[in-house]
Amino acid sequence: MIVRPTAQFVLAHPAHFLALGFGSGLAPIAPGTFGTLLAYPIYVLLADRLAPAELLAAIAGMFAVGIWACRKTGSDMGIADHSSMNWDEIVAFLLILVIAPPGWAWQTFAFFAFRFFDVVKPAPIRYLDRTLKGGFGVMFDDIVAAFYTLLTIAIVKQLFF
Repeated sequence: MIVRPTAQFVLAHPAHFLALGFGSGLAPIAPGTFGTLLAYPIYVLLADRLAPAELLAAIAGMFAVGIWACRKTGSDMGIADHSSMNWDEIVAFLLILVIAPPGWAWQTFAFFAFRFFDVVKPAPIRYLDRTLKGGFGVMFDDIVAAFYTLLTIAIVKQLFF
């Protein structure tokens, strides 16, 4: 049976709280987009306190914790990658923000590019999304979408700037 997430479900276990992006995954539409947006204030908070290498290490830790949180939450919900689980988008977009060129224009471009790749899932993202199971699968396909986003930024920057 697939469990529909509620505020009570989010607060029932720390894994649920993380996997559902501190509750942002309860957004009635586009919970992945809400998670991606939530990454920005988290980035601002962390970037002011951590050097870039420390921030990358923190993101790696968030990825590892996300494997556990998404596995547990997916198991409890009865579906491995429920759309309300958006910790994967948060972590992937944090990675993008650390690496992408600074400034609102690049960050806005990165946001829309990432959402495009996360929703459309071009090869091999769609394959990974369907093949890799559990928490690692939930987390990893968004890291590949982040790679596509950063590659697109690099190409646009090289061609036009």
